[in-house]
Amino acid sequence: MNFDYNTTRSDLILAEYGRNVQNMVKYIIDLPTKEERNKYAQAVIDLMGFLNPHLRDVADFKHKLWDHLHIISDYKIDVDSPYPKPTPEDSQFKPEHIGYPQQKIAYKHYGKTVEKLISKAMEEENPERKSAMVQGIANFMKMAYVQWNKDNVADETILKNLKDLSGGALALEENVNLNKVEFKPQANRSNNNNNNRNRNNKNRNNKGRNNNTKQRH
Repeated sequence: MNFDYNTTRSDLILAEYGRNVQNMVKYIIDLPTKEERNKYAQAVIDLMGFLNPHLRDVADFKHKLWDHLHIISDYKIDVDSPYPKPTPEDSQFKPEHIGYPQQKIAYKHYGKTVEKLISKAMEEENPERKSAMVQGIANFMKMAYVQWNKDNVADETILKNLKDLSGGALALEENVNLNKVEFKPQANRSNNNNNNRNRNNKNRNNKGRNNNTKQRH
């Protein structure tokens, strides 16, 4: 008895379609007439789309399926495709590398956006509007700090960072408090949720007792 092992089979060209689709394509290549090849190729295209429904979200869905059909056939299938036939050279094409922006961020927990906001505030000429912008930026910085570091922070630290980032150009008035932002560990949140549920249950029980008392009277 001869056993069919994966090690003795030909390599899968596009593994996402499986070996059965690859065997079908191989069968179509050897069909004698183009009419037959076109008929069976369309059936295989429909099957390929069914096996990979996620491709429906890809632009030019049908075009990609026909390209894959040619690739699976090692570019040997002769059918009337509604799209230009791809070539082996197309698969070797590599797009140009897109360089990443080389921007240094002084405080990563604030991000580049805060630096841009500070630059805008420094350009503002209206004193009242500028003051409101600085207050908003400082509040946002405090929130970002707590979320990033998972720790509480004093207002003095935020004001110092604001001064550093603006080169000393921006500062809040004395005795101005920032919005209260407090870091609560996950365990505390779970305890709070449990406490709230317990309170709600007690309230429902008390309401039930009161209703029963009223009914008896």
